[in-house]
Amino acid sequence: MKTLKATILQNTIPNHVAIIMDGNGRWAKQQGKLRTFGHKKGVDSVRAIIEASVEIGVNYLTLYAFSTENWNRPKLEVRTLMSLLVSSLRKELKTFIDNDIKLLTIGDLSHLPKKVQKELTEVIEKTKNNKTLTLTLALNYGARDEIVNVIQNISKKVVNNQLLIEEINENIINNHLYTFSLPDVDFLIRTSGEKRISNFLLWQIAYAEFYFTNVLWPDFKEENFYKAILEYQKRERRFGKTSEQIEKNINE
Repeated sequence: MKTLKATILQNTIPNHVAIIMDGNGRWAKQQGKLRTFGHKKGVDSVRAIIEASVEIGVNYLTLYAFSTENWNRPKLEVRTLMSLLVSSLRKELKTFIDNDIKLLTIGDLSHLPKKVQKELTEVIEKTKNNKTLTLTLALNYGARDEIVNVIQNISKKVVNNQLLIEEINENIINNHLYTFSLPDVDFLIRTSGEKRISNFLLWQIAYAEFYFTNVLWPDFKEENFYKAILEYQKRERRFGKTSEQIEKNINE
């Protein structure tokens, strides 16, 4: 009997997968533990999905690690998340190098603890020439903040006569996003049963396929990921065209 991974079609692997990693707190509560325990277990799932992405040939993987709204959570939980980030980066650096994984970040890093900024800078520098998988962590990220930042920066260029209003188009906006070096998202996954976007990559997911699963993030492992990819491969991505037009282009 074929494994799920063996049934995945190599010619329709999503180029860019983004994941809203949700359910750590609920998972911990089910175990009778503190929410922080769920975040610690969630690190294992991060590792599993990164490895699975490399295995099947995903080129870009973006993980929603910490939103601008997450600062409102209990202080102990925020401290734990920041500590986990530092320890995980140190622990996984060798894995990133051995597996040719490049690390990037999106979001306003200036508000993160100095220790976190230092670790991120070091790992980003040491993996900058890797090419197999680009792993992007969304940290202190909010899509609305990102869009406001884009408008402010473009407006400054218009005021300073560096850019004409008539020149503003999708490419100009793309070039001012945190994700300027990344392609649009092809496939967005959210765990835990919630069916909302939560201020994540609002511009970049314009034509993404969505996949919602009831599996809580600490339980989301390789087989769950492969199941999601297989569901993606059943979708018809039309980008505003009709099915007939898509079929005609394939046949031509």
